[in-house]
Amino acid sequence: MNIDGKLVATALGLVLIIEGIPYFLFAEKMPQALRTLASTRPRMLRLMGVAAMAAGLVLVWLARAWA
Repeated sequence: MNIDGKLVATALGLVLIIEGIPYFLFAEKMPQALRTLASTRPRMLRLMGVAAMAAGLVLVWLARAWA
């Protein structure tokens, strides 16, 4: 598999777009959501992070398997 700069830049751009959507659509509610996240225990944040990474890995694997 050949990973080039164009692929990495595209992936990073998509991540930034997806991460920015909640701030754009729900700007009024984001401060409360961030306060809630800030008060969440580190263990729960880690579990949420590993779940997100696992879901992303499965999504990438499925996309590559179908292509």
